[in-house]
Amino acid sequence: MASMIVISTTAVPDHVRGALSRWLIEPTAGLYVGTVSARVRDELWNAVAASVADGAAVCIHPADTEQGFNIRTAGERRRHVLDYDGLQLIALKSQQPQEAS
Repeated sequence: MASMIVISTTAVPDHVRGALSRWLIEPTAGLYVGTVSARVRDELWNAVAASVADGAAVCIHPADTEQGFNIRTAGERRRHVLDYDGLQLIALKSQQPQEAS
């Protein structure tokens, strides 16, 4: 069964953007939205995650969870996903260096 997905990309190679635009629409730069099967979603995400290079990407898709969706990330991001008893929450990485004690 097909379901809606959202993929957000930052500084990914052009060939990744091309692959995503074959299956999804790009309503704004780096944001892709569409309705695809789970198999296509997984294949697209595998291609993005393998090719993200110095960029970053996030995929949000429906899932049978308490929240009703799942979040996948690839690349180095300031925000990262934490699993807290089955809930996916966002945490910010500190950019300030730790002071020596």
